Amino acid sequence: MATRTDSSSGKRRGVRIQDHLAQVPLFNELPPAELEPIAMGTTELHVARGDIIFRRGEPCLGFHIVIYGQIKLMFVSMSGDEKVVRLIGPGDSFGEALMFMGKDYIVTAQALADSLLLHVGREALFDELDRRPAIARKMLAGLSMRLHSLMGDVEAYSLRSGAQRVIGYLLKGLAGDEAAPFRLETSKAVIASRLNLTPEHFSRILRELSDKRLIRVRGREITILEMSALIHYHG
Repeated sequence: MATRTDSSSGKRRGVRIQDHLAQVPLFNELPPAELEPIAMGTTELHVARGDIIFRRGEPCLGFHIVIYGQIKLMFVSMSGDEKVVRLIGPGDSFGEALMFMGKDYIVTAQALADSLLLHVGREALFDELDRRPAIARKMLAGLSMRLHSLMGDVEAYSLRSGAQRVIGYLLKGLAGDEAAPFRLETSKAVIASRLNLTPEHFSRILRELSDKRLIRVRGREITILEMSALIHYHG
């Protein structure tokens, strides 16, 4: 069950929310005086793994920022099947476009880990946007980058093989030394859904890459063994 904390319920709590907002790329250039009215319209949302944050069809009254944890956005069919459309980690946000459009949520959001979110209220933000157009420019830049990323996803799903999709995902997870192992950010089933693959197909591709000694797989731990060969592998 999600737990909300109102920013107006205590000075220290309000300061903490303001400090969180100051670390988000969307607001990190704003001085404390300009962050204060936004912080007053923001609530902390503590969610446990598995909690539903909102469901498709519920009204969008603001947008969310992830401070820590991980959130998945998904479509859920009438039979309960899920299609993951986005995975969201610390520092990222979601819901801005629907907030501006005044539309209900079109996806369901669920926590994949214990998480702390900020819910930035629409009315407080809109009041500040009227006074500070620079915030709007930063939000538009962020939404444009997200649209560019989504177009890249469409290209990947349409033109790339399953193996190429998995390889692209693994390369994004690599940080630094190619021989250093890293952990998949969430379960294989969720990643498979995000890549528009079945869990069985995803696991089969990992086995295939492992058999060819391009990667090593130990549970959710991945080590890239042959970077160049992996990049040029087409399956």
